[in-house]
Amino acid sequence: MERERLPLPDHVVTHDAGRTTVYLLHGIYGAKEYWRPLTRRLVEAGYRVIAWDAPGYGLSKRPDDFSFDVVAEAGARLIRATGTEHNVVFGHSMGGQITPRLVGKVADRVRAAVITATIGYFANRTPEEQAEFVRTRTKPPEPGTDPKVAQLAVINGMFAAGATGADVDLVREVAMQTPPDSVQASVRAVQAYPEQDAVGAFRALAVPTLLVAGSEDKVGHPEGMRRVAAMAARSEFAVVSRSGHYPWAENTAEFTPLLLDFLRRHAPAG
Repeated sequence: MERERLPLPDHVVTHDAGRTTVYLLHGIYGAKEYWRPLTRRLVEAGYRVIAWDAPGYGLSKRPDDFSFDVVAEAGARLIRATGTEHNVVFGHSMGGQITPRLVGKVADRVRAAVITATIGYFANRTPEEQAEFVRTRTKPPEPGTDPKVAQLAVINGMFAAGATGADVDLVREVAMQTPPDSVQASVRAVQAYPEQDAVGAFRALAVPTLLVAGSEDKVGHPEGMRRVAAMAARSEFAVVSRSGHYPWAENTAEFTPLLLDFLRRHAPAG
């Protein structure tokens, strides 16, 4: 399929071979670098991988009109320009909220989707949970506190108790570097994304979709993700044990085989 020549957000092509590309979309706290271990595992399984810095993150400039639709359109342009015969969109947390909207823009190019640890849409949380979500991510740090240290406290609270390992350390290292302005813009986008649009996008997902929650995730918790999974006609749902908000990093022994089995059934590496 011919690729369009369009401006792209900065991204990393870590393996430019094979007929199936997996696109990795990070969350509110993050950047393309925290996907390195999962990228390695996917490449070893024969997949081509592209991890991006979403608009406003890492090396990508934040647009003045930052919204989920703007970010989804940037992702769609990326797939139109770099996609292979088969493409998979893997969205984590905020990236998982954006994934259905992105897939809807390039439905003819996407073979499957993976969504981890997402709230799905803001109204999928209680008013108390919504208030806590916003407060912890937008409260200014105490005077004299390094913003990175303040962000690390939020990030640490999203892991399961006792989460350790190189993958977890990398998530902490990368996520704490997220520009606070980008975090606040993303939180506003979460709040502003209309429930009917979010629900409609999940219901319109026509590709096989794997949704994975961490058993101890307080953000994209299993109950909320089950409600989201029920909206997608071709969904599969799983809970990874001993995991919080980053199941692909916290329990790789359980998550990686789950992911690879789904991909082999619906988007084989070839």
